Amino acid sequence: MNVFKGVLIGGLVLMSGSVVANESNPSFNKAKKMLERQVYQDHRETVYCGASFDANKNITPPIGFTTTKHVKRAKRVEWEHVVPAENFGRAFSEWREGHGQCVDSKGKSFKGRKCAEKMNVEYRYMQADMFNLFPAIGAVNAMRSNYNFTMLPGVNSEFGSCQMKIDNRKAEPPVSARGRIARTYLYMDNTYPKYSMSKQQKQLMNAWDKTYPVSAWECQRVKRIEALQKSKNPITQSRCETAGLWKKSS
Repeated sequence: MNVFKGVLIGGLVLMSGSVVANESNPSFNKAKKMLERQVYQDHRETVYCGASFDANKNITPPIGFTTTKHVKRAKRVEWEHVVPAENFGRAFSEWREGHGQCVDSKGKSFKGRKCAEKMNVEYRYMQADMFNLFPAIGAVNAMRSNYNFTMLPGVNSEFGSCQMKIDNRKAEPPVSARGRIARTYLYMDNTYPKYSMSKQQKQLMNAWDKTYPVSAWECQRVKRIEALQKSKNPITQSRCETAGLWKKSS
Protein backbone atom coordinates (compact mmCIF):
# COMPACT_ATOMS: atom_id res chain seq x y z
CA MET A 1 0.00 0.00 0.00
CA ASN A 2 1.15 3.48 -0.78
CA VAL A 3 1.72 5.21 2.55
CA PHE A 4 2.17 8.96 2.85
CA LYS A 5 2.73 11.25 5.75
CA GLY A 6 0.56 14.33 5.87
CA VAL A 7 0.02 17.36 8.00
CA LEU A 8 -3.34 17.61 9.71
CA ILE A 9 -4.87 21.05 9.24
CA GLY A 10 -8.46 21.78 10.21
CA GLY A 11 -9.30 18.08 10.19
CA LEU A 12 -8.04 17.57 6.63
CA VAL A 13 -4.82 16.01 5.42
CA LEU A 14 -2.34 18.01 3.36
CA MET A 15 0.69 16.62 1.54
CA SER A 16 3.64 18.51 0.09
CA GLY A 17 1.64 21.72 -0.07
CA SER A 18 -1.15 20.10 -2.11
CA VAL A 19 -4.67 19.53 -0.84
CA VAL A 20 -5.47 15.83 -0.57
CA ALA A 21 -8.92 15.92 1.03
CA ASN A 22 -11.88 17.57 -0.65
CA GLU A 23 -12.23 21.09 0.67
CA SER A 24 -13.59 22.82 -2.44
CA ASN A 25 -17.14 21.50 -2.69
CA PRO A 26 -19.40 20.56 0.24
CA SER A 27 -22.46 19.88 -1.94
CA PHE A 28 -23.33 16.25 -2.68
CA ASN A 29 -25.81 17.34 -5.37
CA LYS A 30 -23.23 19.54 -7.09
CA ALA A 31 -20.70 16.69 -6.97
CA LYS A 32 -23.13 14.35 -8.72
CA LYS A 33 -23.81 16.91 -11.46
CA MET A 34 -20.10 17.54 -12.05
CA LEU A 35 -19.40 13.81 -12.29
CA GLU A 36 -22.17 13.27 -14.80
CA ARG A 37 -21.34 16.28 -16.97
CA GLN A 38 -17.57 16.70 -16.64
CA VAL A 39 -16.13 13.30 -15.71
CA TYR A 40 -18.35 10.56 -17.16
CA GLN A 41 -19.71 12.46 -20.16
CA ASP A 42 -17.79 10.21 -22.57
CA HIS A 43 -17.63 7.08 -20.40
CA ARG A 44 -21.18 6.45 -19.22
CA GLU A 45 -20.73 3.05 -17.62
CA THR A 46 -21.75 1.88 -14.15
CA VAL A 47 -19.12 0.58 -11.75
CA TYR A 48 -20.56 -2.81 -10.79
CA CYS A 49 -22.48 -4.06 -13.81
CA GLY A 50 -21.04 -2.13 -16.75
CA ALA A 51 -24.47 -0.78 -17.70
CA SER A 52 -24.62 2.26 -19.95
CA PHE A 53 -26.60 5.37 -19.06
CA ASP A 54 -27.52 8.57 -20.85
CA ALA A 55 -27.48 12.25 -19.91
CA ASN A 56 -31.02 11.90 -18.54
CA LYS A 57 -29.91 9.19 -16.08
CA ASN A 58 -31.69 6.40 -17.99
CA ILE A 59 -30.04 2.98 -17.69
CA THR A 60 -29.53 0.50 -20.52
CA PRO A 61 -28.81 -2.70 -18.59
CA PRO A 62 -26.32 -5.26 -19.87
CA ILE A 63 -27.72 -8.34 -21.57
CA GLY A 64 -28.90 -10.81 -18.95
CA PHE A 65 -29.26 -8.30 -16.10
CA THR A 66 -32.26 -9.00 -13.88
CA THR A 67 -33.63 -7.85 -10.56
CA THR A 68 -36.82 -8.58 -8.66
CA LYS A 69 -36.33 -5.76 -6.14
CA HIS A 70 -36.27 -1.97 -6.57
CA VAL A 71 -37.42 -2.46 -10.16
CA LYS A 72 -38.11 1.24 -10.77
CA ARG A 73 -34.65 2.19 -9.50
CA ALA A 74 -33.14 -0.35 -11.91
CA LYS A 75 -34.05 2.02 -14.72
CA ARG A 76 -32.04 4.95 -13.36
CA VAL A 77 -28.40 5.64 -12.60
CA GLU A 78 -27.52 6.69 -9.05
CA TRP A 79 -24.25 7.88 -7.56
CA GLU A 80 -22.95 5.33 -5.09
CA HIS A 81 -20.64 6.01 -2.16
CA VAL A 82 -18.24 3.08 -2.57
CA VAL A 83 -17.19 3.68 1.04
CA PRO A 84 -20.74 4.05 2.41
CA ALA A 85 -21.65 7.40 3.94
CA GLU A 86 -22.67 5.61 7.12
CA ASN A 87 -19.20 4.08 7.48
CA PHE A 88 -17.63 7.50 7.93
CA GLY A 89 -20.78 9.29 9.09
CA ARG A 90 -20.90 7.32 12.34
CA ALA A 91 -17.71 9.12 13.38
CA PHE A 92 -19.71 12.35 13.69
CA SER A 93 -21.71 13.02 16.85
CA GLU A 94 -24.52 14.57 14.80
CA TRP A 95 -25.00 11.21 13.05
CA ARG A 96 -24.88 9.16 16.24
CA GLU A 97 -26.63 11.44 18.69
CA GLY A 98 -28.25 14.27 16.75
CA HIS A 99 -27.97 17.98 17.48
CA GLY A 100 -30.10 20.60 19.17
CA GLN A 101 -30.85 22.18 15.80
CA CYS A 102 -31.83 18.88 14.15
CA VAL A 103 -35.57 19.22 14.67
CA ASP A 104 -38.18 18.77 11.96
CA SER A 105 -41.23 20.93 11.26
CA LYS A 106 -43.27 18.90 13.75
CA GLY A 107 -40.75 19.48 16.53
CA LYS A 108 -39.35 15.95 16.40
CA SER A 109 -35.60 15.53 16.82
CA PHE A 110 -33.67 13.55 14.23
CA LYS A 111 -30.13 12.25 13.79
CA GLY A 112 -28.22 10.21 11.22
CA ARG A 113 -27.19 11.36 7.77
CA LYS A 114 -29.71 14.19 7.58
CA CYS A 115 -28.48 15.78 10.81
CA ALA A 116 -24.78 15.33 9.99
CA GLU A 117 -25.33 16.93 6.59
CA LYS A 118 -27.20 19.85 8.14
CA MET A 119 -24.81 20.63 10.98
CA ASN A 120 -21.28 19.46 10.13
CA VAL A 121 -19.31 20.97 7.24
CA GLU A 122 -16.52 18.37 7.52
CA TYR A 123 -19.09 15.63 6.98
CA ARG A 124 -20.47 17.46 3.92
CA TYR A 125 -17.01 17.64 2.35
CA MET A 126 -16.49 13.90 2.90
CA GLN A 127 -19.94 13.09 1.53
CA ALA A 128 -19.27 15.15 -1.60
CA ASP A 129 -15.78 13.78 -2.31
CA MET A 130 -16.02 12.70 -5.94
CA PHE A 131 -13.22 10.14 -5.66
CA ASN A 132 -15.66 8.07 -3.56
CA LEU A 133 -18.65 8.46 -5.90
CA PHE A 134 -19.36 6.04 -8.76
CA PRO A 135 -22.35 5.52 -11.05
CA ALA A 136 -24.43 2.44 -10.28
CA ILE A 137 -27.73 0.95 -11.35
CA GLY A 138 -30.18 2.28 -8.76
CA ALA A 139 -31.41 -1.18 -7.75
CA VAL A 140 -27.85 -2.40 -7.17
CA ASN A 141 -27.06 0.72 -5.13
CA ALA A 142 -30.18 0.11 -3.04
CA MET A 143 -29.41 -3.54 -2.35
CA ARG A 144 -25.73 -2.99 -1.64
CA SER A 145 -26.85 -0.51 1.04
CA ASN A 146 -24.02 0.16 3.51
CA TYR A 147 -22.68 -3.41 3.48
CA ASN A 148 -18.95 -4.07 3.66
CA PHE A 149 -17.21 -5.89 0.85
CA THR A 150 -15.91 -9.42 1.29
CA MET A 151 -15.66 -12.67 -0.66
CA LEU A 152 -18.87 -14.72 -0.80
CA PRO A 153 -17.96 -18.19 -2.12
CA GLY A 154 -20.96 -20.27 -3.08
CA VAL A 155 -23.31 -17.29 -3.28
CA ASN A 156 -25.08 -16.58 -6.56
CA SER A 157 -25.74 -13.12 -7.93
CA GLU A 158 -29.29 -11.76 -7.66
CA PHE A 159 -28.69 -9.67 -10.78
CA GLY A 160 -28.39 -12.34 -13.47
CA SER A 161 -25.38 -11.67 -15.69
CA CYS A 162 -24.05 -8.95 -13.36
CA GLN A 163 -21.88 -10.74 -10.81
CA MET A 164 -22.60 -8.41 -7.90
CA LYS A 165 -23.28 -10.72 -4.95
CA ILE A 166 -25.11 -9.66 -1.80
CA ASP A 167 -25.80 -11.95 1.14
CA ASN A 168 -26.17 -11.66 4.91
CA ARG A 169 -25.38 -7.92 4.94
CA LYS A 170 -22.18 -8.41 2.95
CA ALA A 171 -21.33 -7.74 -0.71
CA GLU A 172 -18.87 -9.17 -3.23
CA PRO A 173 -18.32 -6.96 -6.29
CA PRO A 174 -17.52 -8.27 -9.78
CA VAL A 175 -13.86 -8.77 -10.65
CA SER A 176 -13.93 -5.73 -12.95
CA ALA A 177 -14.76 -3.39 -10.06
CA ARG A 178 -12.48 -4.70 -7.32
CA GLY A 179 -9.37 -2.67 -8.08
CA ARG A 180 -11.25 0.62 -8.26
CA ILE A 181 -13.11 -0.22 -5.06
CA ALA A 182 -9.91 -1.12 -3.24
CA ARG A 183 -8.09 2.06 -4.19
CA THR A 184 -11.12 4.13 -3.18
CA TYR A 185 -11.16 2.55 0.26
CA LEU A 186 -7.41 3.09 0.63
CA TYR A 187 -7.79 6.72 -0.46
CA MET A 188 -10.53 7.42 2.08
CA ASP A 189 -8.64 5.63 4.84
CA ASN A 190 -5.45 7.60 4.14
CA THR A 191 -7.13 10.95 3.58
CA TYR A 192 -9.77 11.43 6.25
CA PRO A 193 -8.92 11.06 9.95
CA LYS A 194 -12.61 10.46 10.66
CA TYR A 195 -12.59 7.23 8.67
CA SER A 196 -10.62 4.10 9.42
CA MET A 197 -10.94 0.65 7.92
CA SER A 198 -10.96 -2.47 10.04
CA LYS A 199 -7.86 -4.64 9.87
CA GLN A 200 -9.74 -7.32 7.96
CA GLN A 201 -11.16 -4.86 5.43
CA LYS A 202 -7.76 -3.23 4.90
CA GLN A 203 -6.15 -6.62 4.22
CA LEU A 204 -8.76 -7.38 1.58
CA MET A 205 -8.40 -3.97 -0.07
CA ASN A 206 -4.62 -4.22 -0.16
CA ALA A 207 -4.96 -7.64 -1.81
CA TRP A 208 -7.43 -6.37 -4.40
CA ASP A 209 -5.27 -3.31 -5.08
CA LYS A 210 -2.32 -5.55 -5.94
CA THR A 211 -4.32 -8.16 -7.85
CA TYR A 212 -6.42 -5.84 -10.01
CA PRO A 213 -4.28 -3.04 -11.54
CA VAL A 214 -5.44 0.36 -12.74
CA SER A 215 -6.86 0.88 -16.20
CA ALA A 216 -6.42 3.87 -18.47
CA TRP A 217 -9.99 4.96 -17.67
CA GLU A 218 -9.44 4.78 -13.91
CA CYS A 219 -6.45 7.09 -14.27
CA GLN A 220 -8.33 9.47 -16.58
CA ARG A 221 -11.24 9.60 -14.12
CA VAL A 222 -8.93 10.58 -11.25
CA LYS A 223 -7.20 13.26 -13.35
CA ARG A 224 -10.55 14.81 -14.21
CA ILE A 225 -11.74 14.79 -10.62
CA GLU A 226 -8.45 16.30 -9.41
CA ALA A 227 -8.95 19.22 -11.81
CA LEU A 228 -12.54 19.80 -10.69
CA GLN A 229 -12.14 19.16 -6.96
CA LYS A 230 -8.69 20.76 -6.74
CA SER A 231 -7.40 17.96 -4.53
CA LYS A 232 -5.17 14.93 -5.01
CA ASN A 233 -5.68 11.18 -4.94
CA PRO A 234 -2.13 9.97 -4.26
CA ILE A 235 -3.22 6.33 -3.94
CA THR A 236 -4.51 5.95 -7.49
CA GLN A 237 -2.03 8.42 -8.94
CA SER A 238 0.92 6.37 -7.68
CA ARG A 239 -0.52 3.18 -9.23
CA CYS A 240 -1.08 5.01 -12.53
CA GLU A 241 2.50 6.32 -12.50
CA THR A 242 3.86 2.82 -11.89
CA ALA A 243 1.72 1.48 -14.77
CA GLY A 244 3.02 4.21 -17.10
CA LEU A 245 -0.46 5.75 -17.39
CA TRP A 246 0.44 8.99 -15.58
CA LYS A 247 3.58 11.04 -16.14
CA LYS A 248 5.53 11.22 -12.91
CA SER A 249 6.09 14.62 -11.40
CA SER A 250 9.65 15.86 -11.63
